[in-house]
Amino acid sequence: MTLISLGIEGTAHSFGAGIVSEDGVILSNVWDMLTPSEGGIHPREASRHHSELGPQIIREAIKTSGVSPNEIDIVSFSRGPGLGPCLRTTATIARTIAIKLNVPLVGVNHCVAHIEIGCLDSGFRDPVTVYVSGGNTQTIAFSGGRFRTFGETLDIALGNMLDTFGRSIGMRFPAGPKIEEAASEVSDYYELPYSVKGMDLSYSGMLTAARRLHSEGVSLSSICYSIQETAFSMLAEVSERALAHTKKNEVLLTGGVAKNNRLTAILEGMAKRHDASFHRVTPTLAGDQGAMIAWTGLLQHRAGDSVTINESSVLPKWRTDEQDIIWRDI
Repeated sequence: MTLISLGIEGTAHSFGAGIVSEDGVILSNVWDMLTPSEGGIHPREASRHHSELGPQIIREAIKTSGVSPNEIDIVSFSRGPGLGPCLRTTATIARTIAIKLNVPLVGVNHCVAHIEIGCLDSGFRDPVTVYVSGGNTQTIAFSGGRFRTFGETLDIALGNMLDTFGRSIGMRFPAGPKIEEAASEVSDYYELPYSVKGMDLSYSGMLTAARRLHSEGVSLSSICYSIQETAFSMLAEVSERALAHTKKNEVLLTGGVAKNNRLTAILEGMAKRHDASFHRVTPTLAGDQGAMIAWTGLLQHRAGDSVTINESSVLPKWRTDEQDIIWRDI
């Protein structure tokens, strides 16, 4: 009998529900993203968005999947990392459904889920993963039973940097796609701080410098082009060193910023120079969504990793490298 997992994602601005079967078939993947009229994401507003739309999204995911609620074998939820109010709302919904259906509950690390859905999507077994999103920027590889962080941002994540710059000049959230579009119009490069410290990155200085260029009247397209070329080159440098160190032969790009075509081209070129296979996760699986939680929950459940209702407290600061990955035997 093939197991069926309901995955519920709600770590930040998006709430999603996905239904995935044990053989890796995504039966449904429904989500909605909060887009404030101005400013960034406020945790309480995002939490309210999840509580108001969550039940409807879950019902739609179940209906679209073609399975009945009684055919769901496990409920998986994003336990962390993320915004506390959002995580608590999501966990409450997941616990309620697990109790109602009398099925096991699995708490999933959001970052690990981005890696595992990317591996399912690509067929990769053991990649160096470049994980870039609004809240995370990490270069990751599996070693010694855990996903090890070989390099990460020391201050703000790449997606957050792009959104913060965009918001400061009047772009609506999310700003990343608009910055990519503007950058494609020119090739005029203005020097910005290139801050790589060992295997780690810093984007706050670049943000300040880009704002200064804008106040000095430099064209927006030129600033966006310069931001992308500098920020993505920094990430490629760290990822290339991780690839050389681990001697792996696969590179996976995942997370919401993976939708950026210029970042994809830079990392694909880097992988090619090292004779490594490259894959950018399918755009519908790049952002925060329930299918990645459902699939990772299945992997964990098959390995005997579930959580009781009483022990299912959320983990807002749960790092990628803090979880024992007992379902991998590499």
